[in-house]
Amino acid sequence: MAPSEGQGDDEQRRTALLIDWGGVLTTNLFASFHAYCVQAEIDPKLLLGRFRTDPEARKLLIALETGALDEASFEERFAKLLEVEPDGLIDGMFAGVEPDRPMVDAVRLAHAAGVRTALVSNSWGVHRYPHDMFDELFDGVVISAEEGIRKPARKMYELGAERAGAEPADCVYVDDLPFNLTPAEELGMATVHHTSADTTIPELERLLGVPLRAADAA
Repeated sequence: MAPSEGQGDDEQRRTALLIDWGGVLTTNLFASFHAYCVQAEIDPKLLLGRFRTDPEARKLLIALETGALDEASFEERFAKLLEVEPDGLIDGMFAGVEPDRPMVDAVRLAHAAGVRTALVSNSWGVHRYPHDMFDELFDGVVISAEEGIRKPARKMYELGAERAGAEPADCVYVDDLPFNLTPAEELGMATVHHTSADTTIPELERLLGVPLRAADAA
C-alpha cells in the first residue's frame, strides 16, 4: 500500500490515531453482506446497487447512521426494497463480521504506547460495538448515531481529534472507504486507506513511530 499523496519518509511523526470500526477493526463488511445475499437467495449486486443508486435506500441508510431511524424501522422499509423478510435483516447482513484481531491489537498497542486514539465510525446501531473494549482502545469515541451526523461530514473528524486530545495535524486517520479519507486530508491529517492489516499496520508504524505488532512490541 502506498502512502497518501504528499507523504514522504521524512514526514513529521504523528502522535494520534483516528480509526474507523466496520471494515477496519472488523473483517470485511461487504463479504458478510454478500454471504447474507447468498443465504437469502437475492442477487448480491441488488443490495449494493440499492445503496449506490437508489435515492430511497440512500435516504434510509443516512437516517439509520445518523440515529434518525431506529433499526426496526430501517429493516421494515429496506426489506421492502429487497423483497425479503424484515426480521433479523441487519443481524443477517452482519452475521459474518468479526473483529480483525491484528488491527484491534495494533490499536491496543498504540494506545498503551501513549498514542492518542479515537474511534470515528458511522453506525448501524450503537449496541453493535464492543463497548467493554473501548477503555483499552480509545481515548475518545465518535459514533454517528450519537452525534446526529455521519462521515464524510468534516465535524466527525474534528470531533475525533478533539476527543483524542490532539490537533488534526498530529493525527493519522484510517478508513476502508476512500471517500471518507478526503475530509481528514483537508484537515491536515495523514491518511491510510485500509485494505488489510498486512499493509495498514506497517504504514501506521511508520507514521506513528511505534511497534504495532505483538512480536515487535515484545
